[in-house]
Amino acid sequence: MNRRFRLKSSADFKRVRQFGKSYVNSLLVLITLANKLDQTRIGIAAGRTVGSAVQRNRVKRIMRAAFQPYLETLPTGWDLIIIARRKMMTADLKATQKSLIKLLRRAELL
Repeated sequence: MNRRFRLKSSADFKRVRQFGKSYVNSLLVLITLANKLDQTRIGIAAGRTVGSAVQRNRVKRIMRAAFQPYLETLPTGWDLIIIARRKMMTADLKATQKSLIKLLRRAELL
């Protein structure tokens, strides 16, 4: 994922978590919040409940790869946080993409 699409600062993560709207399924949690920028920024997170550091990093790589084809088609002006749930440890790229598409459609971003 290109760095210009990343949500980086802790303050931005806190703002989106506090004021954003969340959508949940068995693999992922999507939190959305409109921003006043001309681009959409994405933050990816995996907590310790997902597993060890190696497992969390693998899950985050899969989530980034699943999101990559949809970056250019998303509407601008949104901050998104995608959080992995425990079941992501056993999910592959295809299942992650299906889950992500469902959440983005539910959030009316696709």
